[in-house]
Amino acid sequence: MRKSHFLGTKIRNLRKRNNLTMEDLSARCIRVDADSAPSVSYLSMIERGKRVPSAGMLAVIAAVFQKEIDWFLDDAPEQQAITPVKGSRGGISGMALEPSFLFSNEILQIAIPEMLSQTGISGRQFAHLLIRAHQEHHQNHFPDLERAAEEVGLKRMPLSLDDLLEIVAKLGLTVKWFTRAPKQIRLEAGASDQHIITSYFEMPNKLCLNKLLNNHTNRLKYDLAVHIGHCVLHNKDGLKSIMVAGRSHGTSLSEDSFSAPQSSTVDAQDILHAWRDFESSFFAGALLCPKVPFRQLLDRHGYEIDVAKRVGVSASVAMRRMTAVSPYSHWHYFDAYSPGKLKAVYRGNGIPLPWGNMRQVEDPCQHWAVFRMINATSTGSSAQISILDVAQEPKIYCCESIRVNDLAGTPHVLCAGIDLNPAIEAQGGDAQAIAHELKQVCVDNGGSAHLPNSIKTDIKRVARILNINWIERGIDNEARLICSRGSTCPRKPSCYASGTCGG
Repeated sequence: MRKSHFLGTKIRNLRKRNNLTMEDLSARCIRVDADSAPSVSYLSMIERGKRVPSAGMLAVIAAVFQKEIDWFLDDAPEQQAITPVKGSRGGISGMALEPSFLFSNEILQIAIPEMLSQTGISGRQFAHLLIRAHQEHHQNHFPDLERAAEEVGLKRMPLSLDDLLEIVAKLGLTVKWFTRAPKQIRLEAGASDQHIITSYFEMPNKLCLNKLLNNHTNRLKYDLAVHIGHCVLHNKDGLKSIMVAGRSHGTSLSEDSFSAPQSSTVDAQDILHAWRDFESSFFAGALLCPKVPFRQLLDRHGYEIDVAKRVGVSASVAMRRMTAVSPYSHWHYFDAYSPGKLKAVYRGNGIPLPWGNMRQVEDPCQHWAVFRMINATSTGSSAQISILDVAQEPKIYCCESIRVNDLAGTPHVLCAGIDLNPAIEAQGGDAQAIAHELKQVCVDNGGSAHLPNSIKTDIKRVARILNINWIERGIDNEARLICSRGSTCPRKPSCYASGTCGG
C-alpha cells in the first residue's frame, strides 16, 4: 500500500472517465461489499490524496472498475490510459457549409419551403427534425426542464395518480371526462378511426381526459404530466397538444402527441407547437422519473427495463429517461411499428437510422433487433450485440428491445441501446480492432455468430463497469451484422441479393 502515489488520481480519473459522481461510485461499492465500501466523504479524501484506502476498500473499488489491484498501486501515472478524452457531442455529424453566402438566413428562408415542397416533407416533420438534431446535439441534457420538473414534483418518485391530480388542481385546472372526442378535435389531430384521442385541453382551464385512461393508469399519469408541463412551461397559453394513441403517420418526438394533417408549407406555429410538445414531453419524463432518484434506481437494478413497473410508468417513458439520466452518454432509442415505421427516434450515439422515419418502408433490414421483434410472438425482452458499418468502419452496439401494445391495441417495439466503442476505448481496449474481428467472425458464419471468448471477456468487463445487465445477456446471444441501407449490406451473400431482407 506504500505504492500509492497516483492512487487517488487514478481513482478520480477512472470515475470521471465513466461519468460517475462520488455518490454513484460509493453506491456501486456498497453493492459489492457494504462493509468495506467508502463513504462519499472518505472517497473524496482518497481522490485528493489525504487518505489511503485499506486493502479491502481498494479491492471493492477495483471490482467496480474491473481492474487489478496492482494497477492502482503502480507508480506510473499512465496518463494515456486514465485521462478522459473529450470528443464531439451529439449523434449527428456536421458538415462544412461552403460557400457560406449560400447558407445565409435570407437564402435558407427562401430555399427551405421549396425543398420541403419538392421532397414531400411536411412543415411539422421538418420542425421535428430540427428539434431532434438539437436534442441529439445536447445528448438529452436540458437542465432547465429538469429543474422545472423537480420544482413541481419535489423529486418524489414514484408519483401516484393522486399526487398528479393534486398538482393539476394547484395549477387551477379542472378535469372533464369524455368517451369520444368531438369531431373538431379529431380533425385538428388528423386522427382516423384507428386512433384514440386520450386527452386534450379546452380553454381556458379544462383538461379533457378519455375514460379509457381509467384502465391504463401509467398512460393517464403520462398524459397528466405532459399537460402539467404545458401549463408550467408556457403559462397555459401553450396547451395545444392533443394526445393520441395509435400508430402515427408522422414523426413524433413526444411519446404520443400527434401532428396535424400534413402540409409542405413551413408555418411558424408548426415550429412553435412542435417545440412546446417536445419540452412538455421531456418535462413529463423528468416529473415522473426525476434524474437523481431514477438514476440511482437504474443503478441498483442494472438498467433493467422492468424498473418502469417500480416507478409506475410505461416502458417507453423509462427507456427514454435512461438516455437522459445515465452517466454514459452514448445511447439510442427507437419506437418501431410494423412493417418498418419508426415513430420516435433518439440517436445520442450517432447510430445511423435504420431506413429513416419520415416514410414507411416495406423492407427494413430485419436483423435490427427493433425490427426482428415486431412480428415476434414473445412479449419478453431480447438483448442483442450488433455490428454496423459507420463511415466505412464497423462499430459494436448493444440494445435491449421489448414488444408492447399501445392504448389502441397496436403492437410496437421499443428499443434502447448503446454504442459500446467509447466504453471499450475508455478502459484501454482497441475498439476498432475488436469490431473488425467480430465483424469478420460474423461474415465467416453467414452474418451472425457467438462471440469469441476474448471479445466476450472485453465486453463483459465493460458491461460490469457500465452496470447494464442486458449487455451481459447480449454477450450470450449471437452477435449480428446489421445495415442501414441495402446497398451496404455486409453479409456474404448480401441479404438483398438473396431476398432475406426483402428489397
